[in-house]
Amino acid sequence: MQFILVTYDIENDRRRTKIHKLLEGYGLAVQYSVFECFVSDEEYAKMRMRLQKLLDPKHPIDSVRYYVLCRNCVERVDIDGNRDFAVESPFIIS
Repeated sequence: MQFILVTYDIENDRRRTKIHKLLEGYGLAVQYSVFECFVSDEEYAKMRMRLQKLLDPKHPIDSVRYYVLCRNCVERVDIDGNRDFAVESPFIIS
């Protein structure tokens, strides 16, 4: 498993909602356009392929960013507020 922070900026409301719903199957929404995902390599590849199909190359604003974080980086995440954060095991550093 690996930890991936997924963020997106999508201009069209309908496509933005589809992306949000798709990502709910892979991780936890920590803000509307930010997801924390613990996924296998296969799940990550499938998620990216599915998301790429939803992007519209005619909209220059549309983008999805994937930040793959190692265990050390994830353990150093600082959070202010009321939402807990737990590192799942097993966790593989990629």
